[in-house]
Amino acid sequence: MPSDANTARMSRIGFGWDSHEFQAGIPLKIGGLELPHHSGLAGHSDGDVLLHALTDALLGAVAAGDIGSYFPPSDPQWKGADSAVFLREAMKQAAARGYVVGNVDCTLVLAAPKIGPHAQAIRESIAGLLGVEPGQISVKAKTPEGVGTDNAAIAHVVVLLTEIPWP
Repeated sequence: MPSDANTARMSRIGFGWDSHEFQAGIPLKIGGLELPHHSGLAGHSDGDVLLHALTDALLGAVAAGDIGSYFPPSDPQWKGADSAVFLREAMKQAAARGYVVGNVDCTLVLAAPKIGPHAQAIRESIAGLLGVEPGQISVKAKTPEGVGTDNAAIAHVVVLLTEIPWP
């Protein structure tokens, strides 16, 4: 650790995980974007599995609970809600504790649609929502390889927060 405590910066790591099943008749939202697909992800809100996992990762990094403690699925006001609302609250909690996003690493597990053609747009969307550069966001995708989750999307997210630098 540096000898000058004023120059030392603390970091916090958070992990988030979420999953939702596909359902016909609703739009597919991933990473704040609507993607073309024949069905979307069922959830109490808009079902954005990636933003839900990211919200939990941010809240976990600062030991501020989880998405359900702020936005319980039993509360009808969150039915169909834009998941960006949840993410903004998580960012507010991180900032209140003195932290900003260093980087985010996301892995999606789903059979379809292919994420590769949309990965850059998802990175840019998440970066915009977090107020960081797209180079601080990684988005990868894997197929479920026969593990029985072909009708679901799963998101894993790791986030590194660093202390807000003082002038």
